[in-house]
Amino acid sequence: FSGADLADGSCAHPTIPGRVSPLLPANHVTMTKGTGLVHTAPAHGMEDYSVASHHQLPTDCLVDESGYFTEAAGPELKNKNVLEEGNEAVIKMLQAAGSLLKEEKYMHSYPYDWRTKKPMIIRASKQWFVNTADVKAAAQDVLKKVKVIPTSAMNRMLEMLDRRTFWCISRQRCWGVP
Repeated sequence: FSGADLADGSCAHPTIPGRVSPLLPANHVTMTKGTGLVHTAPAHGMEDYSVASHHQLPTDCLVDESGYFTEAAGPELKNKNVLEEGNEAVIKMLQAAGSLLKEEKYMHSYPYDWRTKKPMIIRASKQWFVNTADVKAAAQDVLKKVKVIPTSAMNRMLEMLDRRTFWCISRQRCWGVP
């Protein structure tokens, strides 16, 4: 059957009884790579977040800041590291539910931390947002007080700030690191 036959369908969650997830079309999943439909983890990637936002789905994050499953993931997974014992626990849960069709080793394309060389987990976090016009005006006012060498670079920076449409002030990483 084709992917179109599955459109507007849903799937039962393999480990959470009673939880149903919709099958959703997504531009980043093409017919050449699959059905054109996607299972989604809205809190763990920009494409998934975009699909979830478009379909007004919640962006529940079952992983904490340290990479461990939260209580919301269930008692079998709570406090397990998702890249270590948590991964093995999920496989055992799928086997027990009769929902594991195939298991194989796969080198996932995680982003890696440049210092530790370990994979990083992308996860949604709470953000606070301010009026973009206020941020832009404040940034331009402060920049005008900075001595820029060469002076011709000042206008380029002010123009770049003026063109910027989205702003997010982040306190989640140290400034000045790659």
